[in-house]
Amino acid sequence: MTTPLLEVSDLRTWFPSGKSEVKAVDGVSFSLAPGEVLGLVGESGSGKSITGFSIIGLIDEPGRIVEGSIKLEGRELIGLSPHELRAIRGKTISMVFQDPMMTLNPVLSIGTQIKLALEAHETISSADARERAIKALAQVRIAEPERKVDFFPHQFSGGMRQRVAIAIALLHRPKLIICDEPTTALDVSIQAEILAEMKDLVAELGTALIWISHDLATVSSIADRVAVMRFGKVVEIGPALGVLTKPQHDYTKALLDALPSRAKPGELLLRGSGIADAAPPPRKAATSDLPPLGSPYLVIDAAVKRFEKPAGLFRNLAIRSGIAQPRPVVQAVDGVSITLKRGEVLGLVGESGSGKSTLGRMAAGITVPTSGTIRLAGKPVMSGGRSPHKVTTRVQTIFQDPFASLNSRMRVGDIVAEGPLAHKLVSRAESAEYVARWLSAVGLDPSFANRFPHQFSGGQRQRIAIARALAMQPDVIVCDEPVASLDVSIQAQIINLLIRLRSELDLSLIFISHDLSVVRHLCDRVAIMYQGRIVEEGGAATIYDNPQHDYTKRLLAAVPVLPTAA
Repeated sequence: MTTPLLEVSDLRTWFPSGKSEVKAVDGVSFSLAPGEVLGLVGESGSGKSITGFSIIGLIDEPGRIVEGSIKLEGRELIGLSPHELRAIRGKTISMVFQDPMMTLNPVLSIGTQIKLALEAHETISSADARERAIKALAQVRIAEPERKVDFFPHQFSGGMRQRVAIAIALLHRPKLIICDEPTTALDVSIQAEILAEMKDLVAELGTALIWISHDLATVSSIADRVAVMRFGKVVEIGPALGVLTKPQHDYTKALLDALPSRAKPGELLLRGSGIADAAPPPRKAATSDLPPLGSPYLVIDAAVKRFEKPAGLFRNLAIRSGIAQPRPVVQAVDGVSITLKRGEVLGLVGESGSGKSTLGRMAAGITVPTSGTIRLAGKPVMSGGRSPHKVTTRVQTIFQDPFASLNSRMRVGDIVAEGPLAHKLVSRAESAEYVARWLSAVGLDPSFANRFPHQFSGGQRQRIAIARALAMQPDVIVCDEPVASLDVSIQAQIINLLIRLRSELDLSLIFISHDLSVVRHLCDRVAIMYQGRIVEEGGAATIYDNPQHDYTKRLLAAVPVLPTAA
């Protein structure tokens, strides 16, 4: 038996809440061998991140470790002074956070930040620190590290910032790295690259790794063992293959049942979870100009969107005289033509920067196209002229972040009623009943209308956002990454809700996502975007089973897949 590198025994980390205490971690025990990867999985609030923070000593007051033991190479970490913990952090134990901007200082260059991390644990000259920084960036496969070591964080993409955070975590060749949801916000191809790099680095350096995530497929591709957490306790632990193919605990089984990849496309997930408490939606008034189901409805023709910052008088003169260069033009959408049929769900897939969200915003009448036309039932979505604006309420949007898309100062009832009142879809006297019916339709208690957004969970907020969009009685909804930030079971509830509402209201959806398993489950047809253009389009089954374009093949190959039972 290999001597454990890390031994966690009966760990309890609690936070005071009023007269009681929240038992965020409640009796967790596990061990980790040198070079081993442990996947720590569970949904938000399960205690997995607090477990990681407890190990590295980042629990802030008034939270505290009530009891238990955390031993690293036989040395007890609980009870060490702040000075002793600082000597361990970054050198023996490192942590990679979900948001790399929690690690990186926006006003310091990457080279300076790596130099500061080196100086925290060793005496080093500026020249040697720069050389080490360049090698660290090269180790995580950042191109042109000699030049990019002088970049600032805002000059990197999200995936590159996360690589920098990993490079800093690896500087002192730590014996343990704790990764807290490090790829949740990244595209599948970038995620695949980071997973491959981490596996190579663990094998090369013999570093042990705790990989914290709610993405079971990602964990299955990197972990040797998996521990499943719920309500602060480990409910199941064992070899990754065994836990993910033959789960013993009901909660592990429920997590796996919530995954779209485990069900037939279009089926309700989690045995219909999340829709049993939903009332039938209100029926909107019949509209005579609606085409039959399956006929062309929203038509995007040669849409182009360029982003360029206008130059002032003096800059224009400088450009003409050759003193200055014209500002670069970003071609976000480059001549896209696509048709959404009535009653259809069209998946729009691509990496960050591919132009899919910009195209969705143009389809919804939020962003003005540079050229091209967007028509709904033959009529323009936006007006012409020098100040174009949206002229239809029939296209609505559900945004990715339900925390940012709802006004925190407004009550939920007012949020849902605001649009219908402004467009005279209902009168002030009818609005309360109208809001109550839509809240019921998305599975929320009508009495929630008097609450504020901060009183709801992420999944509940997304339901409110869906109710707000539907209250405008649209025919088309642009869903921009609506489940990207949600746990698997909450994601399953929102997917079920969209499946049901689409059927009952004959809705047409443009579903924008980088989660290919969700797109496969929900969409009839898929369009793949790359560098502002659609490179492949077709039926979902055809695209997934027989991709033609190299970019599509690369995307699908990067999707982590759960192991199957032998």
